[in-house]
Amino acid sequence: MNWLDALILGIVQGLAEYLPISSSGHLVIFREILGLKLEGEDALQFDIILHAATVCSTIVVLWPLFRDLCKSFFTFKMDANFMYVMKILVSCIPIAIVGFCFKDLVEATFTGNLTIVGICLLATACLLTFAHYSDRLMSGKMVSANRGRDITFADAITIGVAQAVAVLPGLSRSGTTIATGILIGDKRDKVASFSFLMVIIPILGEALLSIKDIAAGEAAGDVPVSVSCLVIGFVSAFLVGCAACKWMLALVKKGKLVWFALYCLVVAILCLVW
Repeated sequence: MNWLDALILGIVQGLAEYLPISSSGHLVIFREILGLKLEGEDALQFDIILHAATVCSTIVVLWPLFRDLCKSFFTFKMDANFMYVMKILVSCIPIAIVGFCFKDLVEATFTGNLTIVGICLLATACLLTFAHYSDRLMSGKMVSANRGRDITFADAITIGVAQAVAVLPGLSRSGTTIATGILIGDKRDKVASFSFLMVIIPILGEALLSIKDIAAGEAAGDVPVSVSCLVIGFVSAFLVGCAACKWMLALVKKGKLVWFALYCLVVAILCLVW
């Protein structure tokens, strides 16, 4: 891997983590295009760096909300913010089960397979389209971002299940969770913020598990990734992630996600015929 590869993958991660087009699927696609065969420890290190960058992007963009949530949770202030954090924790239960029980199976079965990516991108396109038109059928025509209800604990676990399913490469995590929230009747502006915040804990948990594997020597690889590439990947993913996060929040409020369904359809077809 050279600095240009790291820059491209960082940009891809920063965009695709927030836009409903699947970051895992697009990383597979671009690694194939660039001819990169990262494996073992090097792949883990680089993935940890990219995901850490987008976690930082989420915290920066949603800092006022994130700060208030942390303040209430860590001071045990039993207010709406404390309950919001509890809903986030509840939403993490399904992905935690998948991560602890099926992580190796999912990685061995689906990672790096363009056919799987294509099929899952088709599923993402269908889900985004269905959420878009069902939202308008329920509301008449143009909808307000404030239409719907606040996220309940039952909604949180449902959205959490959607996040767990979205571990498949090509099935967009943000698209799946936001579309699910819209389909069950949550406010679109609320579900977008919830979607971005709920992924922080799983990403950090996955990073810790990956670091454990690296420390135990279970992820040895042959393709070195230099420190400069790690830095370039982090900075590019962080900066692009900040812009993409803000853009996605605005797009969800305006109900413009259906255009990404068309994009996912086109990329899915390309993956399937590659």
